[in-house]
Amino acid sequence: MSDEEHHFEPRADAGASKTYPQQAGTIRKNGYIVIKNRPCKVVEVSTSKTGKHGHAKCHFVGIDIFNGKKLEDIVPSSHNCDVPHVNRTDYQLIDISEDGFASLLTENGNTKDDLRLPTDESLHTQIRDGFGEGKDLVVTVMSAMGEEQICALKDIGPK
Repeated sequence: MSDEEHHFEPRADAGASKTYPQQAGTIRKNGYIVIKNRPCKVVEVSTSKTGKHGHAKCHFVGIDIFNGKKLEDIVPSSHNCDVPHVNRTDYQLIDISEDGFASLLTENGNTKDDLRLPTDESLHTQIRDGFGEGKDLVVTVMSAMGEEQICALKDIGPK
């Protein structure tokens, strides 16, 4: 077999997994879990006793970290669940375009222009108003499973 027969798609993430396995019985409230292929923050966990045959079951109630939808799942406590790698990164806000995209300054001095302003109304208006007043704003971007969204705002003083 020669190299011409193998076709590999180049990836920027170096093949890193978007999730990692964790036993369902060890996932706690305020942790993260993947429910219906969406990254969720766990808001409620209840465990049922083992039945006549079988496993104790964990009932998870989670809120999607990107769109706020409530999702539920029931998993045997001895089975593995997918847990998303959730990262938070701070960027300085440089500009807001007319179509609602934020221009952010990364740590290495490059700009990141592919993020929309958040859909959360109060955070959206805080960012718009603060930027309009000429404040230096730092936004926190949460990323998980290939998605990114602005989730918090810090004011570091006037420009």
